[in-house]
Amino acid sequence: MAKFSYTAVDSSGKTVQGSIDANERETVLKALAKQGLKPISIKSGKEGASSKKSLFSSNKVRGDHLVVFTRELSAMVSAGVPLLRALTSLQEHSESPALKNVLTGIIKDIEGGSALADSLAKYPESFSDVYVNMVRAGEAAGILDEILKRVAFQQEKNASIRKKIKSAMTYPTVLIVITIVAFFGLMLFVIPQIGNILTDLGGPDAKLPVLTQIMLNLSQLMTSYWYLFIAALGGGIFGITRYISTPGGKYKFHALILKLPAIRTIVMKVAIARFARTFSALIGAGVAVLEALDVTSHAVGNMVYERDIQAAAEEVKNGATLSSVIQKNPLFPAIVPQMLSVGEETGQTDTVLVKVADFYEEEVDAAIDGISSIIEPVMIVFMGGMVGLIAASVMMPIASLSQNIKS
Repeated sequence: MAKFSYTAVDSSGKTVQGSIDANERETVLKALAKQGLKPISIKSGKEGASSKKSLFSSNKVRGDHLVVFTRELSAMVSAGVPLLRALTSLQEHSESPALKNVLTGIIKDIEGGSALADSLAKYPESFSDVYVNMVRAGEAAGILDEILKRVAFQQEKNASIRKKIKSAMTYPTVLIVITIVAFFGLMLFVIPQIGNILTDLGGPDAKLPVLTQIMLNLSQLMTSYWYLFIAALGGGIFGITRYISTPGGKYKFHALILKLPAIRTIVMKVAIARFARTFSALIGAGVAVLEALDVTSHAVGNMVYERDIQAAAEEVKNGATLSSVIQKNPLFPAIVPQMLSVGEETGQTDTVLVKVADFYEEEVDAAIDGISSIIEPVMIVFMGGMVGLIAASVMMPIASLSQNIKS
């Protein structure tokens, strides 16, 4: 009997973690179902032990390696190569140590009679719920090669969106870091020296402008208690990060993001694009609607959307159509329920939602380009304002002292 650790979601949407002693994975799934829990990931004790063998070893496969593996496996299965032989060949020729390690375990499971989807599910850090559920549907329908092509295409699309968002955030992040470092450098090293010069020129009783006095007092405070500032900054960052990592904090953070004027548009379009493409891929693979909605809710990347999609699934379970439920939700633009309605009427929901996903991915590109063009001048103005404030606090007393000397 092995110990299985699990992460699951209860009926209220709260994330629950725990462990169960069982002989096999299916027993754990049945036990969680009895408790009314929906599993997100399940790991056996052996998996956890193997992942800690080395400080530098990891079972997380890089996205680009996973896409190549998926496409190659699809091509080999489509060509009639037996699954076990295809996996063995890919394992031998893989350049990724993580992928080699994962495939070694998968090959052993399949040799022992396990299905491919069940084997993949043991490595949730590499194979998402979407990936596993689509493979399971492909195995059941006998179209594994076709499903693997869809999975690879979806991964490429998701990776493309992530890269564009990271690229857009790199420039402002660098500027913010430079600004903070420059501010602390000026306050700790430059302003104190300027304060000494002003004191030497005007004497200890010299009356300085209010702005200059504020800057000197702030500089003195930071110089005397720099360790407190660093501790407060580090503690604040740690506290916020820790709070955001909790289910409640994460939900509030995601809700806050959806209220920020400029960022809200991009986040909504990314979420809609992920929802449409993921749900389309799962429906096209033959996954049941309720199961597809459950998996899609976790793949969207925003907890507000996640809970709304899960709530929609409950209404669909009670007999409502998904389009009518989505139509009431302000987080989904009008085009989404309209296209869903067309798909439900024609029986081509997957095809229709692909068009929605393509449209919103193009919208994401345009929105990111637009916000990138705005960020640069805003950051330049911000940095210029900071430098100008410090320069003004220095030049004002110098000008005042020079007038006193002339008089």
